[in-house]
Amino acid sequence: MLTIRVPRGPLGSPRAPRGSVRVAGLALTGLAVLGGTAACGGSGTSGGGGGRSEIVASFYPMAWVAGKVAGPDGSVRTLTKPGIEPHDLELTPRQVADIGKADFAVYVRGVQPAVDDAVAEHAKDKSLDAATVVKTLPPPTGEEEEHGHGEEGHADEEPTFDPHIWLDPSRLATVATALGDRLAAADPPHAAGYRSRAAATAAELNRLDEEFRTGLASCTQKTIVTAHAAFGYLADRYGLRQVSIAGVDPAAEPSPRRLAELTHQVKAAKATTIFTETLVSPRVAEALARSAGVRTAVLDPVEGVAPGSSADYLSIMRKNLATLKPALGCS
Repeated sequence: MLTIRVPRGPLGSPRAPRGSVRVAGLALTGLAVLGGTAACGGSGTSGGGGGRSEIVASFYPMAWVAGKVAGPDGSVRTLTKPGIEPHDLELTPRQVADIGKADFAVYVRGVQPAVDDAVAEHAKDKSLDAATVVKTLPPPTGEEEEHGHGEEGHADEEPTFDPHIWLDPSRLATVATALGDRLAAADPPHAAGYRSRAAATAAELNRLDEEFRTGLASCTQKTIVTAHAAFGYLADRYGLRQVSIAGVDPAAEPSPRRLAELTHQVKAAKATTIFTETLVSPRVAEALARSAGVRTAVLDPVEGVAPGSSADYLSIMRKNLATLKPALGCS
């Protein structure tokens, strides 16, 4: 059975009632067959054909690493369109069919429940959950749980770990290596190419990791106040402390009491900056900044890129580093 969830409204707007509509498996199969001939279109980054492996990626960071590792031997299709907040993704029957038809799928469990469900049903034996190959951190707890997204009736969808693994370049390097091995096993004639490109991608990411380690080594401030709890891995890797306005779900809004607590924490930590995001409304973060008397700056969680943007994972992360250094007083 496929669960199609009611989409969430944007930050600050009323949400549609949460619920589920179940589509019978027979009906879904029929839709998949009807959509099969058109499945090579959609919101992908490239078309298939030419004997290349068809790879489905859940959202931008996974699509980026999959494209780097696959190279000319694979065609990568992204389920989340540019400019869309990935936590809000709702799959169409055609996209579910794409997952089933693909040679391989790569995703991060806990970011997009609709993708988790579809992969479990249609691609369990030909997929990589990137979170399974790295050491994960616990989900945000304590100060963040008040404004997390554990809505009644959906507690079973709560992740048991923080899924934002891609914000630590060293962990993403491990994902690249694992993906190279998995694609090599799935497509033996091109195994050497997958493994070679995976090694090169891991080396790029480890160089980026070293840039962060050096750039954030001597900072007078260690607290980053973020729009949602996306930066736990970055904080863990580079000795920082994350205080988030929202939990794992960026659309969740804090209560007035929580905003008052955050204002106190910002002042107590002598933080200079509240970090907003690219795909989420900055309204709440800007209100907190005004209340605390500090400025705002954009810290990109690299969950997607704007339509038509020439930026990629590496350039966005380097921009994040350039934003963090003055905000944290790094020498």
